[in-house]
Amino acid sequence: MFREKKQIVIFIIAFISVSGFVVFRYIPMKKNMTTAIQNKKQQNLIIAKGISDSEQLPVFTEQLNALRNKLEYFESNIPQNNEIGTFLKEISELMSRYNLSDRDIKPLQKVESNELICIPVNMECTGKLSEIFEFYRNLQSINRQIRILGVKLNNAGSFNGEIKMETDIVIYCKNQLG
Repeated sequence: MFREKKQIVIFIIAFISVSGFVVFRYIPMKKNMTTAIQNKKQQNLIIAKGISDSEQLPVFTEQLNALRNKLEYFESNIPQNNEIGTFLKEISELMSRYNLSDRDIKPLQKVESNELICIPVNMECTGKLSEIFEFYRNLQSINRQIRILGVKLNNAGSFNGEIKMETDIVIYCKNQLG
């Protein structure tokens, strides 16, 4: 009987030792290990993102340079002064070159910001579709940034193949501050 009590005591001590080891060593180490694994995964993701970003940096640099070139081209076609008389004269001459009649070119109320002045212009004329098409094609050759807002083509009413064209455009000028 004494031996059985000794075995039970040894068993209880072994059980307490194993339980103590599990509770005080294994479980905290397991939590630390899980945290360390998660941290390692996060660091690997950050490293992978950094590598990916560094690989895309040349692409972004190339896009930035292309946008800078476009901006320089855009800015080079925006004159410093906001006198639109010469521009309106060029438009009128272009319309004359393509035999467009009933010309009416009206600048509207300009809109000013810190750097740009936007001047809306309404243009109306009458001519054959091919002449109007050539007018628009050569409108691009004018050394100025132009944005076409809308184009209306209507039958001129005379049924002789002529079309009445009405176009709203915006021209840009640099604002002279100071």
